[in-house]
Amino acid sequence: MTLETESTVQSPAAQAESAAGSAPASVANASGLNAGASRLTEIIVVTSGKGGVGKTTTSASLACGLAKRGKKVAVIDFDIGLRNLDLVMGCERRVVYDFVNVIHGDCTLKQALIKDKRLDTLYILAASQTRDKDALNVEGVRRVLDELIADGFDYIICDSPAGIEKGAHLAMYYADRAIVVVNPEVSSVRDSDRVLGLLSSKTYRAEKGDTKVKEHLLLTRYSPRRVATGEMMSVEDVKEILGVDVIGVIPESADVLSASNAGTPVILHSQSDVAQAYEDTVRRLLGEDLPLRFLQEPKRGFLARMFGG
Repeated sequence: MTLETESTVQSPAAQAESAAGSAPASVANASGLNAGASRLTEIIVVTSGKGGVGKTTTSASLACGLAKRGKKVAVIDFDIGLRNLDLVMGCERRVVYDFVNVIHGDCTLKQALIKDKRLDTLYILAASQTRDKDALNVEGVRRVLDELIADGFDYIICDSPAGIEKGAHLAMYYADRAIVVVNPEVSSVRDSDRVLGLLSSKTYRAEKGDTKVKEHLLLTRYSPRRVATGEMMSVEDVKEILGVDVIGVIPESADVLSASNAGTPVILHSQSDVAQAYEDTVRRLLGEDLPLRFLQEPKRGFLARMFGG
């Protein structure tokens, strides 16, 4: 599938820089969306080839983690027709307008953005439950991203649907950075390899010959016990097969389901290992060099060993 960009609507600032013939001033500018902006916005797509691996949980947690550090963040649900991000964020009852409404001109972006009640600098743009993925188009997506950039957002998180069809393609098309969420098992790794191929060939950066989208792997539902018994691939196995650095390892935990059911991103459950793993991931996104944690099975105490706990 080819997305034509010749008719793309640019922001006035982008048009001015284009007319001036100047080159992008930074990595973030390479997508063409930040041209002329007074501050730079990074667009991050959270994607995968396989469904059910934790993309929406990851999008919500990364958005919250960045907002906790004072960054102005918008998180957009690209999964048109299914819409789960608002449930994970706990704002489903506050959705009046959605992403498709904005693109079709039924409302303004400011009317559709939902401000998070826990974090003042975090905003959610929900997907439509009543439309299909054909309701999105590259020009509309660009207009929304341009407006968010003009409004001074530091980060835009694009929560992609699974697979390689139109919705996923649009979610990654203008990305500066990609978080490829993968479970450490064969089918998920194989599907992630296909997604990495699209990131290197079917994005705006790739088509224009700019610097490529910066790719990271995030391993979810990782169980050291299952790795030790050969039921699950290790971090090194996945990294070697896909050839991409691992930005985080999220341990397998019932806390993820509990948090989702409560409408609270799991990163806000501060005592959870999962929350700590996502916090580490956010810190790495911001440039910190941290060792990966939760790669070993926790040692059981004496009483647990004695009584099988």
